[in-house]
Amino acid sequence: MSDNPLHDAIAGAIRDNKVILFMKGTPEQPMCGFSARAAAALQAVGVPFAAVDILPDPRIRQELSAITNWPTTPQLLVDGELIGGSDIIVEMFENGELHDVLGAEKPADESPVLAEPGNDEQPQPLSIENRLN
Repeated sequence: MSDNPLHDAIAGAIRDNKVILFMKGTPEQPMCGFSARAAAALQAVGVPFAAVDILPDPRIRQELSAITNWPTTPQLLVDGELIGGSDIIVEMFENGELHDVLGAEKPADESPVLAEPGNDEQPQPLSIENRLN
């Protein structure tokens, strides 16, 4: 533990969740197109993932970037390793690599289609604020 509770909370969320997406908004209500596409790709793969909305506190983005050395959001991490942002996530989805990274079965259909954001069957987003209490 460091003397920075927010840094510790973000690092803990990354450690505690096999698949975690830091994004603007939530999978149910993304607040930018990049976050919407990243969440849609994960939802289409069908693997449970945690999501953290970076918008409530600007320090979240700053601390996240300090941990991952990646300046933009969204950011997908799997097993604590940064996979990348929206363009990388979508490209990996389209070529099947995202299924491999997430340990998911690839669809029989050769042309994967992104789901619409807001699928209610996905887990509720993780709240960093709650982890600080």
